[in-house]
Amino acid sequence: MQPNRSRQALSVLIVSTLAFTVCFMVWMMFGVVGIPIKKALNLNATEFGLLTAMPVLSGSLVRVPLGIWTDRFGGRIVMALLMALTVPAIWLMSYATAYWHFLVIGLFVGLAGGSFSVGTPYVARWFPKARQGFAMGVYGAGNSGAAVNKFVAPALVVAFGWTMVPQVYAAVMLGTVVLFWMFSHSDPQHLVPNNVSFVDQLKALKDPKVLKYCQYYSIVFGGYVGLSLWMVQYYVGEYGLDIRIAALLAACFSLPGGVLRAIGGWLSDKYGAHSVTWWVMWVSWICLFLLSYPQTDFTIFTVNGPQTFHIGLNVYTFTALMAVLGVAWAFGKASVFKYISDDYPKNIGAISGIVGLAGGLGGFVLPILFGALLDLTGVRSSAFMLLYGVVWVSLIWMYFTEVRRTTLMGSPAADASAA
Repeated sequence: MQPNRSRQALSVLIVSTLAFTVCFMVWMMFGVVGIPIKKALNLNATEFGLLTAMPVLSGSLVRVPLGIWTDRFGGRIVMALLMALTVPAIWLMSYATAYWHFLVIGLFVGLAGGSFSVGTPYVARWFPKARQGFAMGVYGAGNSGAAVNKFVAPALVVAFGWTMVPQVYAAVMLGTVVLFWMFSHSDPQHLVPNNVSFVDQLKALKDPKVLKYCQYYSIVFGGYVGLSLWMVQYYVGEYGLDIRIAALLAACFSLPGGVLRAIGGWLSDKYGAHSVTWWVMWVSWICLFLLSYPQTDFTIFTVNGPQTFHIGLNVYTFTALMAVLGVAWAFGKASVFKYISDDYPKNIGAISGIVGLAGGLGGFVLPILFGALLDLTGVRSSAFMLLYGVVWVSLIWMYFTEVRRTTLMGSPAADASAA
């Protein structure tokens, strides 16, 4: 790579990662400000889950068209316009008063979440194939915006009230748009002629591999988003912590879940996407099994009389397991996109948009299901029971298609065998 080209690539990577961090911070805003809003509007757990999930819905649905537009028009212009469009909606949130106000505004704020499908192909095309996994991992470290939100938002809520948070975030987003435009670059050679429609692009879901990657990403990214939105109120409800302490401990999951994605990209380049993803799923399975166990008291009748025992995770063990889970999912998010860059090098934008859509929809559905399960069972750890089941699906699917390499129906090998 030529020196000037290397400088441009590095500049694009740095400024794009900054932009994605700010976008993710805004995208996860309801995970903190939703708590005082829940109290003010007297929302139940399901309504709170829907509130936090609305930005995730719109941010997910726009990922496929944004990936297509990035292939066609270039990541620089698409990213700048996307961020600029969110600024008015972020600012208006501070003036919302009714539940439906927050739901509608949340849809527009959620556009920031679509930035992932813009930056991933934009950054990847500035680097050679052998370094694309690392580059996409560095960019994906912008997921740490979820942790930044947990540091910044609680302090603003306590000092000035929750309405100050969207006002500050709107100003930060506007400044980021300016910085991104000043230090990013465009290369006409990166543009891919693409006349495929949104509906036609979804036909890629007929490819069993794309469908499988969507499943993987629905847990490593969808689960990350869902828990990032859910954890602050979980700590407050389960352990009775102050919102600032709760947000700080929740960041122990969100921060490594974002920052270490670059290491996951490097490991995927070195050892392959399959090896990294396989270990990620097993570590997730173990952590979620332990996290699923609810606080339990049970009594044993002994010869000396009844004895009562308590089983349950204390706040320190719980936080440690969440941190391990965050690290595993950071590696998994990078390894899934290494699969994509390996298998679909000429169609990264569109395929990453589809897989990102699946992951984002996971992040939309999960908080709602967390709330519904909590209202239904009264058991907070039911959220982890649900995720445990999703990981089982990924492990079984990966075992039969990649470990045992069972021939998939509809694949060329299967067709040849049938003939």
